[in-house]
Amino acid sequence: MGSDGVHSENMQQSSRFVSTWLVGGVVLGLSVLGLRFALPKKKKRPIRVYMDGCFDMMHYGHCNALRQARALGDQLVVGVVSDAEIIANKGPPVTPLHERMIMVGAVKWVDEVISDAPYAITEEFMRKLFDEYNIDYIIHGDDPCLLPDGTDAYALAKKVGRYKQIKRTEGVSSTDIVGRMLLCVRERTTVDSPSHASLQRQFSHGHSQKSEDGGAGSETRVSHFLPTSRRIVQFSNSKILRLARGLGDFLLVGIHTDQTVSANRGGHRPIMNLHERSLSVLACRYADEVIIGAPGEVSKDMITTFNISLVVHGTVAEDNDFQKEKGNPYAVPISMGIFKVLDSPLDITTSTIIRRIVSNHEAYQKRNEKKAASERRYYEGKSYVSGD
Repeated sequence: MGSDGVHSENMQQSSRFVSTWLVGGVVLGLSVLGLRFALPKKKKRPIRVYMDGCFDMMHYGHCNALRQARALGDQLVVGVVSDAEIIANKGPPVTPLHERMIMVGAVKWVDEVISDAPYAITEEFMRKLFDEYNIDYIIHGDDPCLLPDGTDAYALAKKVGRYKQIKRTEGVSSTDIVGRMLLCVRERTTVDSPSHASLQRQFSHGHSQKSEDGGAGSETRVSHFLPTSRRIVQFSNSKILRLARGLGDFLLVGIHTDQTVSANRGGHRPIMNLHERSLSVLACRYADEVIIGAPGEVSKDMITTFNISLVVHGTVAEDNDFQKEKGNPYAVPISMGIFKVLDSPLDITTSTIIRRIVSNHEAYQKRNEKKAASERRYYEGKSYVSGD
């Protein structure tokens, strides 16, 4: 064989070797690549957000704030401000800490609750939130939260870039609810005094509630709250409810119409209208479904339609109508042997809250004046620029 033949054979062998190496390299590369993607991925740490507040006389505005805060992360940690801190910065709370803790813990968007939180985000507490509670962001509404000296309670969180803001729920506030409650007692001689009238003016901010003639001498308030189907759905998906839920697999909560409540409890009841009360109940983690506008009496047809196996009532209520011999709204479930009375864990009703407010009218009046003064100082310190 000539030199050309030897050279040609060597070239072919080299080509086969290179081809084999390339193919083998590709296979090897793909195998390593497959092994790499087969390895378990490192789990992403959940984003934890923090929101604090007084949550005094918990209402659907508070619940909506917690819902919005939860949407900004994976886990929501809520700080409930201590009684002492509220007294120092705003005045006495209507509901004490242990009651506020129960109400906040029952909201379905809350994952964890911190008791005795400070009113202001101090550097020490902020570091504790970041290091011990692994908080990523601190959340608050777009309404100002001011200290007695007029400074922003969240200034430090904003400075370090760990602050996020949500929209305040319009149409409701604790101050507004106090004003509504005071309407319930304005005609009673025991509280129809100059001091009571002054307290009512302080909490109403000079805006009188509109009213409609409900007939039979009653007067039904028109709330500033505007319900939408989207808001109801957002809320869909109290301790007595937790106890009731423990008796079965599904808790159906009936909420009476405004007319039913007014007929039984007076013209200035309910304090919150049907939609407002529905949102408050829907926010509770123990309620599976709500009947909006439930009839005053539990009928056989209602029990059959909703496949109800047990009807429950608490021992603490505005009136113990379940004990009536005549006109008992629970006569049907009682006769069927499916009615149960639960011991209410807290001795609180609407009337209880009203009595607290009226008995401490001077303290609450000073609280409202202090809040107004702080807000005035805050806005006076801001400049306003007008443009064309």
